[in-house]
Amino acid sequence: MRILFTGGAGKAGHHAVAYLVAQGHRVLNVDKTPLHMEGVDNRIIDVTDAGQVYDVMMSYAAPDELESGEGMPTFDAVVHFAAVPRVMITSDNECFRVNTLGTYNILDAAVKFGIRKVIFASSETTYGICFADGERRPVYLPIDEDHPTEPEDSYAMSKVVNEATALGFQQRSGFDIYGLRINNVIEPDEYKKNFPAYFANPAQRRRNIFAYIDARDLGQMVDCCLKTDGLGYQVFNVSNDDHSVADTSSELIARFYDNVPIKGEIGETETFYSNARAKSLVGFQPKHSWRDVLDDPKSA
Repeated sequence: MRILFTGGAGKAGHHAVAYLVAQGHRVLNVDKTPLHMEGVDNRIIDVTDAGQVYDVMMSYAAPDELESGEGMPTFDAVVHFAAVPRVMITSDNECFRVNTLGTYNILDAAVKFGIRKVIFASSETTYGICFADGERRPVYLPIDEDHPTEPEDSYAMSKVVNEATALGFQQRSGFDIYGLRINNVIEPDEYKKNFPAYFANPAQRRRNIFAYIDARDLGQMVDCCLKTDGLGYQVFNVSNDDHSVADTSSELIARFYDNVPIKGEIGETETFYSNARAKSLVGFQPKHSWRDVLDDPKSA
């Protein structure tokens, strides 16, 4: 596929782009920063500028596309990751402005140019737990896509707005627009660097619901969505199958989630951030785990 990918130079984006390129897709990275990766073309734009977005949405990716003499090719899909990545980087209102306006511009241009597949990055923060003032506990466990989204910070608010915006564009167009509620993205080198501290103090992971998504598995999820047509509007939790700490589910529930209702059975290493919908509807099967890199201190 010929894919326009926004935000490919970011932490999550560059791993996802690498995965897509390895699957044989052609990727044009649209970002404020170029991604220096073999097989990737780049265009420097500001996604909050509608004119720039419209221009790049209908453009050549690189000079080699001039050779056919058949005119400008169109994109098969858009993957939109470009955003201010969390609160406390810019001012709160700037975070909200960039994330909502950028997403509106991308969706508007994609739909008006007839690009029938758009995948956009939403967030675990939509559930209101990650950046809550003080502790907020889930309404129930495991958290699935039907869990209430009640954010109180500008980043999470922007993601909830983006989901509503995407639904509106999907209803008008009938195109496939899928939102990914991405959990805390972990790069391969972060297992040895960061996870021993999580094992020693699991409370560090409470705001992430003790979950994570390996950056490489995030790339797989994007590819699964590209390959799956006909779902209309969907949102998916994106996480790995296990916790990001060594404590068992029973231990975590007793310490952090006493009296939180439990829906169904949760395995002792199973994530509290359900990825069942992604598995069922697009065939997502995460392949990576911290357990492939580190010994489980509970089993020592």
